[in-house]
Amino acid sequence: MRHTPFILLVFAITSASAADRPLVVVSDEARRIHSTGFVFDGHNDLPWEVRQRAGGSFDKVDLAAGVPRFHTDIRRLRVGNVGAQFWAAYVPAETSKENRAFTMTLEQIAIIHAMVKRYPDVFEFAKTADEVVRIQKSGKIASLIGVEGGHSMENSLDKLRRLRELGVGYMTLTHSDTLAWADSATDEAKHGGLTEFGEEVVREMNRLGMLVDLSHVSPDTMRDALRVTKAPIIFSHSSAREIADHPRNVPDDILKLTAKNGGVVMVNFYSGFIHPESAHRRAKMFEVTRALRSQFPEEKDYQAARKRWIAANPIESGDVYDVADHIEHIIKVAGIDHVGLGSDFDGIDKVPKQLEDVSKYPVITQVLLDRGYVPLQIHKLLSGNVLRVMRRAEQVAKELGTQ
Repeated sequence: MRHTPFILLVFAITSASAADRPLVVVSDEARRIHSTGFVFDGHNDLPWEVRQRAGGSFDKVDLAAGVPRFHTDIRRLRVGNVGAQFWAAYVPAETSKENRAFTMTLEQIAIIHAMVKRYPDVFEFAKTADEVVRIQKSGKIASLIGVEGGHSMENSLDKLRRLRELGVGYMTLTHSDTLAWADSATDEAKHGGLTEFGEEVVREMNRLGMLVDLSHVSPDTMRDALRVTKAPIIFSHSSAREIADHPRNVPDDILKLTAKNGGVVMVNFYSGFIHPESAHRRAKMFEVTRALRSQFPEEKDYQAARKRWIAANPIESGDVYDVADHIEHIIKVAGIDHVGLGSDFDGIDKVPKQLEDVSKYPVITQVLLDRGYVPLQIHKLLSGNVLRVMRRAEQVAKELGTQ
């Protein structure tokens, strides 16, 4: 996600919180079901946290020793049965204005490479679905890279190709800001979706075998990308707009188009996207981020102002049931084959109850089991659907390469 912002208007909590729902108790049956599959999560911002809070050094923050202030470390990944993870190579959208987005993205990719090298008994890079399965079966966590925002390629297809060469598996077409070739969901629309160059970006990603990620983009950009792409798309970390009305979430008409495309919507855990009232309070969050970034160009000043705002403008956390409501709505509209998990851990400042970190994924399995889903359906959500999308994207790339 990156990052919950400052806003000039202070909201008061005017409505009472929903009555606390009972805590989910994970049964032996749910643990067995969860352990016979694995979690393939679509988006985790740990690399940016390591950069910001440890200077990119795994000496300063040892994932093997445990890092309670993060959502993610090795022990908790194991407890959550995370078998594959897209690690986000995120850099702020405003870096493109300073002509350093691509360079900073390379630095973020280097942090991910350093992590895999530092813990070779835990992580291994994967580029294909078959590699993900092989690595997970070996007992390691298959590690993949997602670039969060097309600003990172700096309007250059050559730089896009370079990102792919470095192992990038998907690129989110925009982040918070509208680009010269694509409208963002959280900025002024300038193109009515994708420009001709934006369509070319989608076609080149198809050719390269990179997944087209439509989180963060406007509905018109979603529609254009779905019209142009030859391969299934993903939403690496987005939820259902019908459940929580935030521009970062996916409208029902797009859910239906995603089903026709064969893609997958990977549900985000951020409280401001999944809890209905919290989504209302955060509806303008990215607009205010831009204002705050402009007011406080130094990162430390921005972060301090952001913390002040968060303290002054609380939102409700919601709980695992809210996340399950988004999952079920996507299943209702798009089908069981088109939903996954994209937590946004370590990129969000507010998490739902019982989904506090990467160890908590079994709680989702329990809630789905309680709601009548069978193991085959649960395993599709946990990993099967995104693996299918990857395999089809790989096949499309081969087909395009022979033309």
